[in-house]
Amino acid sequence: MIVINIDVMLAKRKMTVTELSEKVGITIANMSVLKTGKAKGVKFSTLNAICRALDCQPGDILEYVPGDDDEDGTDD
Repeated sequence: MIVINIDVMLAKRKMTVTELSEKVGITIANMSVLKTGKAKGVKFSTLNAICRALDCQPGDILEYVPGDDDEDGTDD
């Protein structure tokens, strides 16, 4: 499963979800969905904007953790 570590980077950068959503150009609600890991996907343009705003690499906010849900029967 993929774990989203936006909250970790927000803390490191001393930034709020509201500030990040404004810099990225998405709603606070959509940022919260991303932050909590409930999103089914993320556009590369959004990921790019998040990395730009947080001055980080994609690997700083996305982490693969092996888990039971890896075998969901899809070809993703």
